[in-house]
Amino acid sequence: MTEPHPATFAAERALGARFGDRLILPSSPGYDDARRVFNGMIDRRPAAIARCATPDDVAAALRCGREEGLLIAVRAGGHSSPGYAVCDDGLVVDLKPLKGIRIDAARRRAFVGGGVTWGELDPATQAHGLAVTGGRQSTTGVAGFTLGSGSGWLERSLGLAPDSLRAVTLVTPSGELVRASESENSELLWGLRGGGGNFGVVTEFEFELHPVGPTVYAGILLYRREAAHELLRHYRDFIEAAPDDLCGGFGFLTAKPSPVIPEELHWQQAVAVVVLWNGPLEQGEELVRPLRAFRAPVADLVGPVPYAAFQTMGDAGQPWGMNDYFKSGFAKELTDDAIDGVIRNANAIESPWSSIVLQPMGGAIARVGEAESALGKRDARWAFQVLSLWPDPSENEAHKAWTRATHAALSTYTEDVSFPNFIADATSGKVADAYSPETWRRLVALKDRFDPGNLLCHNHNIPPSGRAD
Repeated sequence: MTEPHPATFAAERALGARFGDRLILPSSPGYDDARRVFNGMIDRRPAAIARCATPDDVAAALRCGREEGLLIAVRAGGHSSPGYAVCDDGLVVDLKPLKGIRIDAARRRAFVGGGVTWGELDPATQAHGLAVTGGRQSTTGVAGFTLGSGSGWLERSLGLAPDSLRAVTLVTPSGELVRASESENSELLWGLRGGGGNFGVVTEFEFELHPVGPTVYAGILLYRREAAHELLRHYRDFIEAAPDDLCGGFGFLTAKPSPVIPEELHWQQAVAVVVLWNGPLEQGEELVRPLRAFRAPVADLVGPVPYAAFQTMGDAGQPWGMNDYFKSGFAKELTDDAIDGVIRNANAIESPWSSIVLQPMGGAIARVGEAESALGKRDARWAFQVLSLWPDPSENEAHKAWTRATHAALSTYTEDVSFPNFIADATSGKVADAYSPETWRRLVALKDRFDPGNLLCHNHNIPPSGRAD
């Protein structure tokens, strides 16, 4: 029998009495389930997992890590592609028990616990016909999504999720409970709008909510792959002239078997236009008419649908536990040459679970000034993601190589920078490239103030001044 890691003894000694069976050790029932994350390629074995039900629990876990010299990982939804939600031989601060959701419909505010997922928050806000830009998968955690990008289907209409973040409560690495809002620790709130989990562990978010649905005009228009050249050119011109409340994207994918998709298209390469109209239903049908008139889709799945159901649309195509690797970037314009390059690489996709997604930006995203949040690239008109998913771990290197090669080819037409959440290979230089020099300076100053010892380093890290990593 393998001897427990010394860090396991340290965590049990420091936290066992407080956490009881909420402290999960390698010998605990359910340990293997508790350490799994969305990306099946990540197979790490923490010394202990502390399931935190209160901010005081979080403070105790951080104190243990600080005093015992343990590597700290913070887990909310577990969707971090590089696997930052779990670590080897360290302590996982697991926020999943922090599930509180309170909706103040009169003030259009949501107060959201650090362990809530979008599949939990969207139905709660939709009970009042309200929403905030949420993740494209319902299992994504609100916390990591909001702190590191907040890019979702509603972004052209409502902006990125951190654009609606009005306050947070967080536990600093020193164990202090701090509130940040526009009137209190406002610089910290600015940094949390894109600076990730570098300054503390957020236990509650306060969002401004916006009228959405609860029924929206939304869904997918599915086409055969040979339509890609003329269809993407038409979609580019169409969406760039469309109202900001018409959201969506363009995807290269493999059609999965479904009763609503013609059988001859099952497991065949296809293209999809994602539509989400945040406005009156009758206007949505009129706005989408030019897409339908330009070329009839093989499967027309656009119509009135509950917004909360639309938000689960991507779950089946990106199942939990697949091996996952991706690259992304921005473009100020989508030229015909760029379109040709995307299609060449999309036609070479090696896994039926992989995809390339083009996201039209602008709209509400661009109406937020560069200095108003840590997230930049507000002038980009398009974003792209090269998403690789595959079930067989023996194929890891082959699929990662395709992703890198495709990203390199597309970088000819785009900027090789990303929001922090979309950096799969995070070096300190790569993370710094996600921000302007002035933004980076301000973020490092916040790190110096709130985490000078870099206890929270297992993330898209912003090192304190004087440290290279």
